[in-house]
Amino acid sequence: MMNIGVPGLIIILVIALIIFGPSKLPQLGKAVGQTLSEFRNSTKEVVDDITEPVEEAKKAFQGEGDEGSSSR
Repeated sequence: MMNIGVPGLIIILVIALIIFGPSKLPQLGKAVGQTLSEFRNSTKEVVDDITEPVEEAKKAFQGEGDEGSSSR
């Protein structure tokens, strides 16, 4: 996996400043922040949709195991 260090991040920011100019940079940062926030929320919803049924199935399976061991 490729890691970007501090020097690489500074180079990227300087290039963005040259391309977009100082007046557009805050708008661009806000748009990127909103996009990341929406992505995190969507990802969390998908994970919750998957983990909830799995947890319910685990509880049901554990409940069956508890009932079976107490009847012996």
